[in-house]
Amino acid sequence: MGGKESKRAYRYRFYPTPVQAQQLSMTFGCVGYVYNRALAERSRVWAQEQRRVDYAETSRMSTQWKRDPETMWLAEPSKGPLQQALRNLQVAFEGFLRKRTGYPQFKKKGKSRDSATYFRNCFTYRSGRLELAKHAEPLDIRWSRPLPTGVVPSQVTVSRDSAGRYHISILVEEEIVEHNPADAVVGVDAGIASLYTFSTGEKVSNPQHEQRDRARLVKAQRALARKQKGSANRAKARVKVARIHSRIVDRRNDHLHKLSTRLVRENQVIAIEDSSVRNMVRNHRLARAISDAAGEATVSETGKLCREAGILVSQARKKSISSRYGVDRCPIGGGPARGEARDAVRLRQPGRAAPALRSGSSAQHVRSGRGGGAGPARPAAPQTRADRDRHRIADHHARPGSAVLPWPRRPRTGRRSSLRGGRRMAVVR
Repeated sequence: MGGKESKRAYRYRFYPTPVQAQQLSMTFGCVGYVYNRALAERSRVWAQEQRRVDYAETSRMSTQWKRDPETMWLAEPSKGPLQQALRNLQVAFEGFLRKRTGYPQFKKKGKSRDSATYFRNCFTYRSGRLELAKHAEPLDIRWSRPLPTGVVPSQVTVSRDSAGRYHISILVEEEIVEHNPADAVVGVDAGIASLYTFSTGEKVSNPQHEQRDRARLVKAQRALARKQKGSANRAKARVKVARIHSRIVDRRNDHLHKLSTRLVRENQVIAIEDSSVRNMVRNHRLARAISDAAGEATVSETGKLCREAGILVSQARKKSISSRYGVDRCPIGGGPARGEARDAVRLRQPGRAAPALRSGSSAQHVRSGRGGGAGPARPAAPQTRADRDRHRIADHHARPGSAVLPWPRRPRTGRRSSLRGGRRMAVVR
């Protein structure tokens, strides 16, 4: 099955020699210096002259800085990472002027991510050996998976995280082959006790990656708190804490990638609950468990894979789905549907109504509930409640083998309590 050309980055870990580590450390420092100085110059020119400075002018400034006796050390690393730092600053200012982001901030040592980007004229790649400009020997890369056959890297990005690990991201252009289309439709409901519950009745247990290393993390953080600020022992303790955090993040990402890949390969339409994690973590009792579940990261990774594979994704708000689709029976055992299984089946209903994409078509994202969003064209919705009920029942009979009947919502009756004026009052509907 054919595919489409797309750019994709492959990330590997590498182990530099002491000389390479020193050169990379110097490169990271020069990149941060050029970025901060260019930002200061652009801010100064605007404050004094009310004039904007573009990328070309900052590039000419960097050339003068290399000739200055006080900053001649800027000429020691390759020029590619320094030019890319100026381009990143230009992109940051464009986002600020278009009111998408805030004003660019200065990079801080120890708090900003250390990275350097090399373009095609700043590195060589031959027979699986990659050598950066002004380096005497190639990098010792651990090829966890091979690069696609016949591709030529267009740029590489070298980075160092807080745990002292070095990674290299190689950008290539390759043909993405789509998988065979599936006919399955699944609804996914997020939770804490069970990480995800599918409309088929299957539950994915919560690995609780942070809780497994919580004792080690607490011990390392207490040791860090006892160290004197600015001392070498504090720097060593900080690295130990960072390594524990990186271990937790790596395990969480590995589980996330495996789960999202399985969902995309086994289904053609995926209905995922659109939860507001930012509001949920305000609950201080559940904030740690919610953050450890990484619900937003799973939705983001699944959406990225769906765009490549041509899968339809429907993100639905739980309140909207609960009010529009009433589900009372479990699709597996036929008994009362409760809790997460009921929510997963409710999420599956809009996914069944969404048109399945054929092979070769682009992925579409549909957001149900209030707010709307870009999505496929839909027929005019019925206006009255009776028309809506007939529409749902007709849609159900047009799809034989449906496990759940989309019965209309039951009218609300009875009494509910509310607090008004400091007294409890009964409100009859």
